Amino acid sequence: MNCSIKHSPPSFSCSNPLPKRGSSLISSKIQSLPLKPFNFNIFKRGSNSITLQKPLYFSHIQDFGGSIGKRNHEVVCNAYEADHKQQPLEIKMEEMGQSEAGQKMKIGLYFATWWSLNVVFNIYNKKVLNAFPFPWLTSTLSLAAGSLIMLVSWATRMVEAPKTDAEFWKALFPVALAHTIGHVAATISMSKVAVSFTHIIKSGEPAFSVFVSRFFLGETFPLGVYLSLLPIIGGCALSALTELNFNMTGFMGAMVSNLAFVFRNIFSKKGMKGKSVSGMNYYACLSILSLLILTPFTIAMEGPQMWEAGWQTALTQIGPNFIWWVVAQSVFYHLYNQVSYMSLDQISPLTFSVGNTMKRISVIVASIIIFRTPIQPVNALGAAIAILGTFIYSQRFKIRQETSK
Repeated sequence: MNCSIKHSPPSFSCSNPLPKRGSSLISSKIQSLPLKPFNFNIFKRGSNSITLQKPLYFSHIQDFGGSIGKRNHEVVCNAYEADHKQQPLEIKMEEMGQSEAGQKMKIGLYFATWWSLNVVFNIYNKKVLNAFPFPWLTSTLSLAAGSLIMLVSWATRMVEAPKTDAEFWKALFPVALAHTIGHVAATISMSKVAVSFTHIIKSGEPAFSVFVSRFFLGETFPLGVYLSLLPIIGGCALSALTELNFNMTGFMGAMVSNLAFVFRNIFSKKGMKGKSVSGMNYYACLSILSLLILTPFTIAMEGPQMWEAGWQTALTQIGPNFIWWVVAQSVFYHLYNQVSYMSLDQISPLTFSVGNTMKRISVIVASIIIFRTPIQPVNALGAAIAILGTFIYSQRFKIRQETSK
């Protein structure tokens, strides 16, 4: 908002320039540029007026207006050379709310992109696993695609390569190991059961987090946190008992994935503290190291002969589209994880946790619609209870963090 006020006299005066002591008004800061010598009489004891022999102009005022809430106000004044011509008094006002709105829009864009990429990945991942039931190779291809994308980005200087040392990779190794186990276990789960069921079980990750923190790290939690786990555990149990196509391997894969990702988060917090690597580059390094860990196990568990036979069968049944499915699931896996790690640079862990909960809702709903997964009302109720419990846990955990400060 810009406005202009004409002011011609060679002197400037005003009354009550500042609130009296004890006033409820928010105080202002007045700054002035160095001026040529002139009579300057301001804020004498017992006086509440300003008299200047040279006129002033306001260069800008921040947070001007009757907005509600606690704000910081700043008025910057500069002197004009006095003459008898009219000179403009220009006031520029910039609302801090604009930057806040821009930040919220940026976070919203991160979330929308994260959820969309995750939905697309899960759809193509399930399509690939239905036609090509080799979860170890599928998991490896996902990590390989991400590693290749980032290596090319670094080589072409599209992204600045991180500055790492031996200590960084040493600290990253347990994180990568846990990430590898969690990634493979989740893929095995989705190869055996519906995508929706895998994500319902994976919504129980907070329960594993509290369990590991309590019994392995010795952390204690208030009663509210423990109570918030009841709907999570109860909802997951209800969904498992009423799942029409229940498979124990698929169920255990999701459970192992939960446990592995909890340890990944713990190792990441402890080992990577103080390491100045951006979210994008951090996940890139994590993918590369996980790929190196996973590749020999993938060859040992499945092997080229099984892959060749399965690949030919998939091409015969699906056609050339199968190749696109494999590429899509590999690329979108990297992209959605990259965006999620980038968003961690912009938001708090609590906001990220809530966003992760909403992400699971979008994946569950989208997969049920696209794959026409049969679901009973009781099963849907269990999913809703588990997801609601995850949200409640996030809120209780926030209260626990605030009270512990």
